[in-house]
Amino acid sequence: MVPISITVNGRAYQSEVEPRTLLVQYLRDELRLTGTHVGCDTGSCGACTILVDGKAVKSCNLLAVQAHGAEIITIEGVAENGGIHPLQEGFNQEHGLQCGFCTPGMILTAMQLLEENPQPSEAEIRHGLEGNFCRCTGYHNIVKSIYHASRKMGKEVVND
Repeated sequence: MVPISITVNGRAYQSEVEPRTLLVQYLRDELRLTGTHVGCDTGSCGACTILVDGKAVKSCNLLAVQAHGAEIITIEGVAENGGIHPLQEGFNQEHGLQCGFCTPGMILTAMQLLEENPQPSEAEIRHGLEGNFCRCTGYHNIVKSIYHASRKMGKEVVND
């Protein structure tokens, strides 16, 4: 067993994990944060995307021991001041989800996108979401959801 110390959604955790434990397994099985989904186990679908030190990372491709000392945000930690995040609101208002399986990964990926590029074009949003698969929506409403959040956050999106 290997000791790790990480902060998840603002809360510090000290644990011992097997060296081969994937971060997604640690989050789901040890911390019971089940909003991080396991989709493909290969890093292809993006359902397990979380923020590690502000960067969108596929947690099925990272060992828990590699996250030692990191600041992690999962979908459970996205809400702000007791209310939902503008991206969560956008996905709700613009019908950016159907089954919801991909939604946590999409939202966390979009959080990094808007942090790095407050005024992305539609093409930049679509490019920024590459590696996150949705098998239900066709992406149009997901893009609209990010536009909604951008406007709500005061980050107007530029149309192509």
